[in-house]
Amino acid sequence: MQISKLIRCSLLPLALLTAGLSSGEEKRMFNTVKQKLAEGKQVIGGTINTSDPNVYCSMANAGFDFTWIEMQHSPLTYDQVAKMIWACRDAPAIPFIRVPTPTEGDIQKATDIGALGIVVPMVDSVQEAEDGVTYAKFPPRGKRSQGGGQYGRLWGPNYRALANDNIMVIVMIESPAGVDIVDKVAAIDGVDVVFAASGDIGSFTGWARDDPRYMALIEKIKVETLKAGKILAGPLAWRDREGFMFFQGPSEGSLIRDGAKAVLQQPAEEMEDVATGDESN
Repeated sequence: MQISKLIRCSLLPLALLTAGLSSGEEKRMFNTVKQKLAEGKQVIGGTINTSDPNVYCSMANAGFDFTWIEMQHSPLTYDQVAKMIWACRDAPAIPFIRVPTPTEGDIQKATDIGALGIVVPMVDSVQEAEDGVTYAKFPPRGKRSQGGGQYGRLWGPNYRALANDNIMVIVMIESPAGVDIVDKVAAIDGVDVVFAASGDIGSFTGWARDDPRYMALIEKIKVETLKAGKILAGPLAWRDREGFMFFQGPSEGSLIRDGAKAVLQQPAEEMEDVATGDESN
């Protein structure tokens, strides 16, 4: 099957879904990331590791399509993340959370505080991917409990009826074991996106990114994901690669560093003539 045909197939399920979402409030699509993907647009998320709500709001209003809230590799708590999301509840970037593990407790908390994307890391078994879907979705598809949380205040009083169509599940393939089963993972009903984790695949194999064996693993993820009609994801550096539509962008730390370097290298005549502390945001 030609790659161009696979790419068209990857957009078909979401396009069919959103085609039926124009009949009023009861079919409202509030996950703009899912909507953009259905329209064939690429989406980029800015990575958040800090609990500072000002930093979060800066990222959420910077132009990213979603925020990738990092709870696998950071000490963030669900209480902190809930406050961050609420502090910038009107921002255009949709909150996605990379949970530590695909457990009921982690995913329940993440969805209750308003995440519309659940990123499941280190998937190397079909059960882990299935658990990600099961705990993110209300019955009949899943087993998510209808508890409390701020989701209703964020997304509307009829959230319960709309959640399953709006919440996305992203599974990360990060090891050779995950690549071995990527066809089965991508075929799971409810898995929306398959992410080729470039760094950890190299870490687990010891292969450089230009090693033909490494490239073969990435190619297998790509082919199996698109063949299953799912969205293919990877690092932002791969945004020009054919087939990739969903990207994890840089973290707030790297953006602050790069921004500081840019300011320090900027000629004085190009700088805004204001007093320190009065600079535009």
